[in-house]
Amino acid sequence: MRRGDPAPRAPPPHARAQHLRPRARGRRARRRRDGRSRHPPEAQREALARLEAETDGAIASGYSSNPIVHAFAHTARAAGITRELTGPFFASMRSDLAGERADGDPLTGLDDAAHAAYVHGSAEVVGLMCLRVFLREEHRTDAQRRTLEFGARRLGAAFQNVNFLRDLADDTERLGRSYLSADGTVDAALQRRWIAIIREQLDDAAAALPLLPRDARIAVDCALRMFARLAERLARTPAAQLTERRVRLSAPAKAGIVAQSALALRKERIA
Repeated sequence: MRRGDPAPRAPPPHARAQHLRPRARGRRARRRRDGRSRHPPEAQREALARLEAETDGAIASGYSSNPIVHAFAHTARAAGITRELTGPFFASMRSDLAGERADGDPLTGLDDAAHAAYVHGSAEVVGLMCLRVFLREEHRTDAQRRTLEFGARRLGAAFQNVNFLRDLADDTERLGRSYLSADGTVDAALQRRWIAIIREQLDDAAAALPLLPRDARIAVDCALRMFARLAERLARTPAAQLTERRVRLSAPAKAGIVAQSALALRKERIA
């Protein structure tokens, strides 16, 4: 890019700060449930319950002495994020608080209904939270909002399902959880089924992308392109190898995707 060329705009400062707050709160809760804590499961459940109560109280009052919760609550109140979204999030996190798997412990598998409920709470609502931040000062018709909300849910679900395929070994062997099958196995047929689901979810999300504000579109487009690329690499990986190595994108590949998104947005502006 030449020096005189306009750089692609990042979200404005208020949007950059605020759209990261749901994700920061999510990371904090996930650290409690992913087996990284040295506290026993009961202590983790109590800590998560306190965090949930503190979050609810801060959204209601606008204040928390915890700076992360306070920042999230400030954004939630401004963007209209309510317990309709935070409740399912905490429910999904709570379902994971079983600690690390010991030898001989049974595997916890999810059927299709349990998978859908878990993904809604752990991923779809995070997409909806970010969307409410993106649209906080934007006007959209009711029909456009429904399209955007559907796209946000589908993108969150695609992200989660991609990571389930990437994390098969860690989830099943260390954490004792199987998010993609009830019995903990993913053979070639099931791998193809989940790849087809992910592709459909990404297509649905891409269809909603033009309705996003320009400032948010490049970031969401980058994320969508990265996970689409990961999905294609997962599709080419033999099912037996999914438990042996984690599929990744190199730093140059990620940089190329960012450049593609920036170029696409610039062409759109010129057009």
